[in-house]
Amino acid sequence: MNTKDSERVKRAVEMAKQAHEGQFRKTGEPYIIHPMAVKKILEEWGMDEDTIIAGILHDTVEDTDLTLADIKNEFGESVAFLVDGVTKLSTARTGMRDIDTYLPETKDNFLRLMIALGDDIRVLIIKLADRLHNLRTLSALPPDKQKKIAKETLEVFAPLADRLNMGLLRVEMADLSFKYVDPKRYDYLKDLIEKYNKSAAKSLKKIEEEISVAFKKEKIKFELSGRVKSVYSLHKKLAKHNQNINEIYDLIALRVIVDDITDCYLALGIIHSLYTPMGGRIKDYIAMPKQNGYQSLHTTVITKDKRVVEFQIRTKEMHEYAERGLAASFYYNEQKVTENYKKGKIEHLPTNLLWITELQMTAAKLREGKKVDYKKLKLNLFADKIFVYTPKGDIIDLPKGSLPLDFAYRLHSEIGDHVIGVKINGKMSNLNKKLEQGDIVEILTSKNQTPKSSWLGKIITAHARQKLMHRLNADKK
Repeated sequence: MNTKDSERVKRAVEMAKQAHEGQFRKTGEPYIIHPMAVKKILEEWGMDEDTIIAGILHDTVEDTDLTLADIKNEFGESVAFLVDGVTKLSTARTGMRDIDTYLPETKDNFLRLMIALGDDIRVLIIKLADRLHNLRTLSALPPDKQKKIAKETLEVFAPLADRLNMGLLRVEMADLSFKYVDPKRYDYLKDLIEKYNKSAAKSLKKIEEEISVAFKKEKIKFELSGRVKSVYSLHKKLAKHNQNINEIYDLIALRVIVDDITDCYLALGIIHSLYTPMGGRIKDYIAMPKQNGYQSLHTTVITKDKRVVEFQIRTKEMHEYAERGLAASFYYNEQKVTENYKKGKIEHLPTNLLWITELQMTAAKLREGKKVDYKKLKLNLFADKIFVYTPKGDIIDLPKGSLPLDFAYRLHSEIGDHVIGVKINGKMSNLNKKLEQGDIVEILTSKNQTPKSSWLGKIITAHARQKLMHRLNADKK
């Protein structure tokens, strides 16, 4: 969307300039530099006009004499709601100075506020843009504040970016933060990646030439690019593999972008005809998308010169979503998506964003005076993922701590509704058993089985809870 000629955006810029007149950032620059940077980030993400205007004005209510009423009168209720939401998220962090207790309190406060603000996910997107620019200028702050903001980003904001499938944002946030959390480790790993990529440059060029010849022969339209592994991602992977870099198979990765899904699978076949695929390293996230909606084919191969290379194959639309996530949805279908994410439109959320539905359902509970289990919400939003398998070898990713019913409802609501038992790694188990990384899970069903309200205590994911509640309510009616 082009907002450069929009009169509303121009008025918002002028309003922000006047409101922040005489204010300066820690860098010594006029404060208006920050909201203008947030505006640019939101424009790059392709956000709608109301979101961009709210981004320009996001600090005015907290830091200037401008009021929500002023913003509402000038730009309407939607912009005022977004600015109010970002203001509330910002004030959740004030007064927390002890780094040891800061993060747990921050998570709890953010959860409570996100429940109230889940009605319009654009509040979080503005906050993410705000945080990204603050990270880019973090060097101006004292060391203790640098570390505090960086830790908070790794614990709260980067996982949120991941849940929204905003891949580029997650990587930049994580790497910028890690640089301040553990600078020595950051420099060591950055240097390691650069050396590894330099040594592989000649090999990669040859692979690109071989792939290009093979694809052109089959008349496949394609784009080919390299992907450098991020520092923080390598740090986390090394921790899982006892710091053995030889067990990290995706240090070198090539992305293949094609026109349609048929070409994705055709490209996979051509790559396997050229190089030796590694067993157990072929992942079909097109047929079975990740929890955040990510789609792509992944395969790891051994080249003729014994290099281990990962290929990621996807369509242009899949690539846009992998890079920008929810923001890409606004870009491609602005009006429809904007309406769907406004208050009361929770039934339009795609499956991969049903965790937002959980926030909204929880907000309704609170309004009715009911109790809320914040521990389960925290697990859903901030927990690491595990990968488990169906008996046929399909990969399903779930939050750590997931139970068999979470798995069943991820497969299909019809499977979830009729569960009578579960086999884990070929042995009978029970529905209270937490799934572990690499488990093979077989769900046993019966047409005579119907869902029970007691199952609500045997699930942790928003998706499973939403599907179960839908069926229970339907049965009541």
